[in-house]
Amino acid sequence: YNELCFHAQQAVEKSIKAVLVHCGVEFSKVHNIDYLMTRLPSEVSVPPEAEEIVSLTSYAVMFRYPGDYEDVTEEEYQWAIQAARAVYVWAEQTIGPSEVEAQ
Repeated sequence: YNELCFHAQQAVEKSIKAVLVHCGVEFSKVHNIDYLMTRLPSEVSVPPEAEEIVSLTSYAVMFRYPGDYEDVTEEEYQWAIQAARAVYVWAEQTIGPSEVEAQ
């Protein structure tokens, strides 16, 4: 489940970054979900479970580099996947359909 949680974190990070790019907001090249959410314009709602998804930041580096890490449980994995899906849907709804999709 370790690598899958890494990918869930990436999905959340990229979803938030997509909204920031759509809104024309500049941001540092970071993996910190909390920082990225602070960059959201005030007129944009925060992602679902905003306080909880911040914890996904640890997966950005935890399994990318060697170290003595505890394995992720199935419960943690299930939550990470659910959170990633919710944030992805939030980003889609915030950005709206692309011009290609609208045609």
